[in-house]
Amino acid sequence: MGGRTLLPESCPAMSLACGIVGLPNVGKSTLFNAITAAGAECANYPFCTIEPNVGVVPVPDERLATINRFISTEQIVPAVLKVVDIAGLVAGASKGEGLGNRFLSHIRETQAILHVVRCFDDGNVIHVSETVDPLSDIGVIETELALSDLETVEKAIYKTGKLARGQDKEAIAEVAAFEAARAHLQAGKPARSLKLGEAGSAAVARLFLITAKPVLYVANVAESDLKGESPHVAAVRRYAESHGAEVVVLCAELERQLAEMGPEDRQTFLQEMGLERSGLERLVRAAFHLLGLQTFYTAGPKEIRAWTIHQGDTAPAAAGVIHSDFEKNFIRLEVYGVDDLVELKTEAAIRAAGRLRSEGREYVMHDADVAHFLVGR
Repeated sequence: MGGRTLLPESCPAMSLACGIVGLPNVGKSTLFNAITAAGAECANYPFCTIEPNVGVVPVPDERLATINRFISTEQIVPAVLKVVDIAGLVAGASKGEGLGNRFLSHIRETQAILHVVRCFDDGNVIHVSETVDPLSDIGVIETELALSDLETVEKAIYKTGKLARGQDKEAIAEVAAFEAARAHLQAGKPARSLKLGEAGSAAVARLFLITAKPVLYVANVAESDLKGESPHVAAVRRYAESHGAEVVVLCAELERQLAEMGPEDRQTFLQEMGLERSGLERLVRAAFHLLGLQTFYTAGPKEIRAWTIHQGDTAPAAAGVIHSDFEKNFIRLEVYGVDDLVELKTEAAIRAAGRLRSEGREYVMHDADVAHFLVGR
């Protein structure tokens, strides 16, 4: 009854991505290698690594196997997340140090930031500052990101200011918004905490400021501190909490080893380590949540597939994820939940019990919906 697991053919064109940032030698590349190895596990799919610094990782989802218990299929296709490995930033990156400008431009193309912070002591792994200080490391990275944003805002003020001086009302309003953003950044605050009106927020959003992106802090620990009980991790947790962010604790080197194991060996190893889930699974789930995403499913004899949508998306928007024509030609949706399938065992029984709902264009998709779309030509 089980289906072969593949990654979807559409994954190279995915628009949603997280960028991994951090100082050199904090474990960024090790973590990225674990991510690409995990993606490669979905065999027969040649694009798990799209470019040398871009990888795709499947989103862990037990509900796919649950659906497959009741619906036979040829293959199972999980949702995926694109991860961009940004080369180690250093102090002065915003001014071009260490090819900083090039890598900062890569961050602008992502939708969220995974900030890897070193929380382990190891004399064999040199720290760029010669001492492990997570808060200092965070400060260096966030200062460089803010300085890069300041440069972007300054350029926007200069460019738009020419129109504003010509009494262009829209330009005058935009310059005011950009100046507010500049003052906010100069005060040491990230753009994500800037509060403006609808028009001002829209103007600033068009600048794609790096510090406007949500951040997830990844505390990279030693194998002896998998639960993150060290003072280093405590400091990162306090910082993240004060900034409304979350922390995932993992050991990047351990995750790399786990990603290279087969499923059975991996599960045995996790049990021996006293872990319910790998750190990579927790990271991907947290990143998925950070991006405000959720999953719906299509299920049939050819494939059971998880589709990624934004929380709050309507049925036509969900149909459009499958094919753009489906959104344009949407007629209605037949839908039920995974829990309905678990309880009633078959779609026929779900329909007989009145649980197969018919919904129109205004329907807001729920996480774990199983959907059948009716579309016209």
